[in-house]
Amino acid sequence: MDWFRRGRDDRLPLPGAEPAPEDSPQSLLASIVAVNALINGNAGRLPVEAVVIVRRVTDTLREVVDGADPQRGPDVYAVVSIRAMLADYLPTTLRAYLALDPDTVEIARPSGRTPSASLIEQLETLDSSADDLLAASQAHDADALLSQGSFLQTKFSGSDLDL
Repeated sequence: MDWFRRGRDDRLPLPGAEPAPEDSPQSLLASIVAVNALINGNAGRLPVEAVVIVRRVTDTLREVVDGADPQRGPDVYAVVSIRAMLADYLPTTLRAYLALDPDTVEIARPSGRTPSASLIEQLETLDSSADDLLAASQAHDADALLSQGSFLQTKFSGSDLDL
């Protein structure tokens, strides 16, 4: 009876299904370690301030992962943001800077900014985004706790409908 299955994509996870292995907390933490290795391996070529900012970003992302429900991990929106920062935004930003001739990183471009200043600005934007993600993640957890409290109060206390 395969015709009942028409139009269904069996590759899509069902609600409540296990997350993809690359989205597991362990995989996200491994990605954080990989970005930190990239930073540490190139620390001598990066501005000190850039190293500090990137480490602050990865620490914040680790806090999001570590603060999530141990059974489920971070919610899907947090996972997408974390994965994008670790797999694309941070490495791309760092590699673009590292690809420059070291003699040119402090020379002002037509915009008036140096590549080093531009790097710091981009990393500060990512740092702010990571802070926002952490705040949203913590607010979501607090909202879930309040919702659970309301449910329990309604479920186990006398109802207004009791006669």
